[in-house]
Amino acid sequence: MKTKKPQTSLLHIYFPFLRWFPMSAEGMRADVVAGITVALLLVPQSMAYAQLAGLPVVYGLYASIVPVIIASMWGSCNQLHTAPVAMLSMMSAAALIPFAVMGSEKFVELAIMLGLMVGVLRLILGLARLGVLVNFISNPVLVGFTNAAAIIIGLSQLSKIIGVPFPRSDVYIADLWAVVLQIGETHWLTLAFAVGAYLLIRITNVYFKRLPGVLIAVTVATAVSAFIHYEDKEQVPLSAIHDTTEAELIRNYAAAKAEVGELSQRIASNNDKLHKLYQDEDNNRLAIAELEGELVTLRIRQEDLKQANNKRRVELFRVDFARVDADKGVAHYYFVHGNVPPGQVTDGKTWRFLTVSDNKAVFSAGGAVVGDIPEGLPHFAVPVIDFEIMLMLLPAAFIMALIGFLEATSISKAIAVKTKQGVNINKELVGQGLANAVGSFFGSYTVSGSFSRSAVAARTGARTGLFAIVSALAVVLVLLYLTPLLYHLPQAVLAVIVMMAVFGLIRIQPLIHAWRVDRTGALIGITAFIATLVMAPAIANGIMVGIVLTMVAFVLKVMKPRAEVLGHGDEGELKGMKTYGLPPISECFVPIRFDGSLIFANVAYFENAILEAHATFPEARTILVIGSGINWIDASGEEKIRDVAGNLRELGITLAFSSLKKQVVNSFERGELIPVIGKENIFRTKAVAVRELTERHDKARREQEEKERKERAARKAESD
Repeated sequence: MKTKKPQTSLLHIYFPFLRWFPMSAEGMRADVVAGITVALLLVPQSMAYAQLAGLPVVYGLYASIVPVIIASMWGSCNQLHTAPVAMLSMMSAAALIPFAVMGSEKFVELAIMLGLMVGVLRLILGLARLGVLVNFISNPVLVGFTNAAAIIIGLSQLSKIIGVPFPRSDVYIADLWAVVLQIGETHWLTLAFAVGAYLLIRITNVYFKRLPGVLIAVTVATAVSAFIHYEDKEQVPLSAIHDTTEAELIRNYAAAKAEVGELSQRIASNNDKLHKLYQDEDNNRLAIAELEGELVTLRIRQEDLKQANNKRRVELFRVDFARVDADKGVAHYYFVHGNVPPGQVTDGKTWRFLTVSDNKAVFSAGGAVVGDIPEGLPHFAVPVIDFEIMLMLLPAAFIMALIGFLEATSISKAIAVKTKQGVNINKELVGQGLANAVGSFFGSYTVSGSFSRSAVAARTGARTGLFAIVSALAVVLVLLYLTPLLYHLPQAVLAVIVMMAVFGLIRIQPLIHAWRVDRTGALIGITAFIATLVMAPAIANGIMVGIVLTMVAFVLKVMKPRAEVLGHGDEGELKGMKTYGLPPISECFVPIRFDGSLIFANVAYFENAILEAHATFPEARTILVIGSGINWIDASGEEKIRDVAGNLRELGITLAFSSLKKQVVNSFERGELIPVIGKENIFRTKAVAVRELTERHDKARREQEEKERKERAARKAESD
């Protein structure tokens, strides 16, 4: 038996899912029910979040299989459900927009590579037991960032809800304003689907809580969309557009779109060449410089084309087209309303230009739907690695690793309070890391723990991670047999699902509370909120601003801890003299409280505080440092105490300490400071210090008075 215990413990370390066993029949039933319930939420959510990440919706389903299984088996919380989430989906899209066109093959490759990067970073942090790094993100910063990100994510779906284009650029606020300016072009049927889905979900959640409101809304909307032919889309040759101005604009749009694709390929090719040249940088400096210059030119050209096409698409979307029957060989002709030739009969619909695909113009009289979803399961494939882009994505990947992990651990801890189950943050990091890393080999982008799905799992009685595996198997069934049924799902419904999820993350009260407790922290949180909004779509930069400001504030506090001369309060207690307007305790000694560890960063401030106390009370013969707030001292602190004590001694002033902690006393002993200061000048408590220093100085005063009396008597005797 003694030899089996270590073996069992080792097995549980490497295979933590063994803790599920043995399973009872009741527990398995509970997990199956919870898994099916979560799957009803997972399928529509994962598609919506994939769309938010700028990916085809099928990648949301891919990310809901292998990562779900791996995270459940190697995580530490039985009820945590890991799959696509809104926050990281938005951050993924924001990080990749500068490098590829959303939805393109290159964009998908980079999203999967980013998922691998996030997974490896989390795995390294977990194996190195560095989960404490999340402590660098203060609560006000996290709240400020989350609020801003939720607003950005939610409002980014506005274009899908009103059925207008969303220009993509490096300035999110400008893009959002462009959407607002298009409100007059709202597609009312699209808005009706969005409002209807919202009402259906809300009514179900309020009055029929046991029913899956999201799934019901998706099912009803898809059925109605298919019945009324909501999509109503058509591809026609560019020659079918019969208004010169609009035809030229569409041809320019098509040409620019094609050139953007070509530039993307050239940029990728040059990146590969550049990476090879870096292997022997000394011999290829000229070639490297030429390629780097060419890359800058290509990227500028690509960005200019994207901006120009954003404007063209918005301009074309404002044009109402009419469709008429065409000659043989062409399905239909398109004219601007009002320009239809006499005698031509239109179909009575208003058509709008969407895009160009396969050198054909795409028009629609309806709204956007999910469309074709590839059937079948994701295949094993090694993620494509672009080393140059990987280096540029590293900061965003690191922030995503921390944010996603912080989100997952927060959920785990909230669940653990109810389930009484322990949470190991380093094991959770390993589980989350493996889920992302392994998932990237099966078409998954970045995933993390979901609050809504984990809450549903806990509420429906999930006992072990088996429930998550059941939910993943349900997604497998959807991919194998049910994808054709999702073709007509309106994208506006998915946008509503995203909006409802992220707007629920907005919290104002924590910032108000932080303002009452710590105004510096609250101001940093508000700054992180504003920075995230301003820097969007690169929202990772917003939280970086918050982290940097938090560290700066922390360093400033360490450099300048609280140091104040103390006086006697009304009840005899020692309190800040300036803070409470108290008189000095004594003219003979000055007690000063130093609330901070004495280290290299603040030794100069410590010396200044001592010198200022001496300048304020020049008659005092002892300066007493009350060191209850000193937790430790380093070599610089020890040396500074030695210097200050020596300088004061030359002035006839004694440096004394009281209330030192054991570790600080040990440092004094190791540094041989006690002989320098004098054992009689180190007191156990401040009360003892005040009493003994008072007695010591009273005695010295009496002795001095007696000495002066004798001297006067002697002088008088001599004069007599």
